[in-house]
Amino acid sequence: MKPPYEITSTILKLITSISEKIGEVNANLLNKPSPKLRKQNRIKTIHSSLKIEGNTLTEAQITALLENKKVIGPKKDVLEVLNAIKIYENLEQYNPFNEKSFLKAHKDLMTGLIENPGKYRNQSVGIVKGSKVEHLAPPFENVRYLLKDLFEYLKKSDDIELIKCCVFHYEMEFIHPFLDGNGRMGRLWQTLILMEKYPVFEFLPFETLISNDQDKYYQALAESDKSGKSTKFIEYMLNVINMSISELLDFNNRTLNEKDRLEYFVSLNKTEFSRKDYMNIFKDISSATASRDLKKGTELGLFEKIGEKNKTIYRIK
Repeated sequence: MKPPYEITSTILKLITSISEKIGEVNANLLNKPSPKLRKQNRIKTIHSSLKIEGNTLTEAQITALLENKKVIGPKKDVLEVLNAIKIYENLEQYNPFNEKSFLKAHKDLMTGLIENPGKYRNQSVGIVKGSKVEHLAPPFENVRYLLKDLFEYLKKSDDIELIKCCVFHYEMEFIHPFLDGNGRMGRLWQTLILMEKYPVFEFLPFETLISNDQDKYYQALAESDKSGKSTKFIEYMLNVINMSISELLDFNNRTLNEKDRLEYFVSLNKTEFSRKDYMNIFKDISSATASRDLKKGTELGLFEKIGEKNKTIYRIK
């Protein structure tokens, strides 16, 4: 059965806005950020997603762990970060439409932190805030069947990815399939679902915006619980995604320099190309600028120059 939600005017406006911004991202060659920006965003993603769960390590400490340096901090917090680094550096290993892959990701994320990572819970759970039970999860006997249905929805539904990822995130949080790690798994899986369609989401730390105002995140979950459908959570998450892409566009709203252009061009994996091919990618540069770029790329050993004058071609090394 398809999880219940409604398409509101807010949802339609946000989907339109996100789609337009993704078009702008692709047109401005931002779908493959520089290695430096990629690393910064990965650190932000890990920091924010774990901070929501109470992890105390700073971005500087996470950077140090990413660079294989020693860090002084609570053993549990350090292990949480190390596990998350392995996950986010190998996202391509996980299939967002496969339940076994989902369980493997939980095992990789929670190894050393809980007993039986990668296994669904075998007891009833509830989320308590203060003296009030905020959410009573479905009986543990139903978890396996509920997740099976949720993955069927993910694989077979005609819903667009921007909707599917939000629905999955909410429904997974509602089912609460694990004793611990549900929040970070929901956010990770949302990223994986989006990446299938839009690669830029591998480097888009929308978790930072959730972390900056966690109350709104929990409020959206609670409102969806109360209404019995994920509409409010979809609106909330689409707004977060929309703001994240806006931040990416703002950050990159600058003229690409020589290094940016060369880095991006090499990432396209063209075997051989001419100066004309290079200028077809960067339509706003002059032939003189293109020649300077290609001379620099040759000097840096990114590719080799073959032939002379109008017969010159370049071969990626």
